Amino acid sequence: MATITRIDLANTLREHFGLTNADSYKMVDIIFDEIEQSLINGEDVKISGFGTFKILSKFPRLGRNPKTGTPAIISARRVASFRPSNEFRKIVSGK
Repeated sequence: MATITRIDLANTLREHFGLTNADSYKMVDIIFDEIEQSLINGEDVKISGFGTFKILSKFPRLGRNPKTGTPAIISARRVASFRPSNEFRKIVSGK
């Protein structure tokens, strides 16, 4: 399985647009910072043709320890969620 890192993205920007290493790394950081700040502020982030990132609020609930079966409370939390666009789903499924 291949993993795409920030460095890989910066290198792609550098190769395609002739940017310096420093500029390409700054651009990647700016993009991810913008996405992070929008999600922190409760805004959805929609990337056309790719998908939507959202923050979901999970309420506290009763769960179980998988090893012992003992009931345990799972605390409330906020989690990031991604929903791919229909266009992206078609590409991934090979249609």
